[in-house]
Amino acid sequence: MRVVVIGSSGAGKSTFGRRLAEACDLKHIELDALNWAPGWRNRSAAAPEEFERLIEMAIAADCWIIDGNYRAAMARALPKATHLIWLDFRRDVVMRRVIWRSFARAISGQEVWPGSGNRESFHSWLDKGYPIRESWDSFHRWRMQHAQLFAEPQLSRLDRRRLGDPRETARLISELSGWSCRGSIATPPDSR
Repeated sequence: MRVVVIGSSGAGKSTFGRRLAEACDLKHIELDALNWAPGWRNRSAAAPEEFERLIEMAIAADCWIIDGNYRAAMARALPKATHLIWLDFRRDVVMRRVIWRSFARAISGQEVWPGSGNRESFHSWLDKGYPIRESWDSFHRWRMQHAQLFAEPQLSRLDRRRLGDPRETARLISELSGWSCRGSIATPPDSR
């Protein structure tokens, strides 16, 4: 089982990816954690070859769940994927989530990605590129790009799921949790 999770910035891709990975006992790959180096250095822009190498290493395993929207990652992960899950939630749901997440991180001072040293702070909330502003500014662009990606004929071989409500995530995790990764083959529950 090799799952790609996409969605608007702040939709909950990483939380969903982690939960699904735990339920299926699979490796979870958070693309933001691969991309954002210490000092908020954006590898995809500053060192694309390094970022692409990290992606290749991460998806070299037989089974994984990867979340994020980076083009370089999609070009590498989608040809290997078995599933494509789009968290297509309403803007108010996404914004509520991203604001709450940023607030909690700014209060706690926790690192956004362990070992990165990167932390969110209140004084940057409206900066372009900061999670809240990025989520607001990019919402419609991501929705259009994901709709186009989801409709691509060459991806029809994938088990594609478009979730329009956060309540659907628990049901999908429950449905997919029976999958197993044994050796180099992911098998659905009814084929074991």
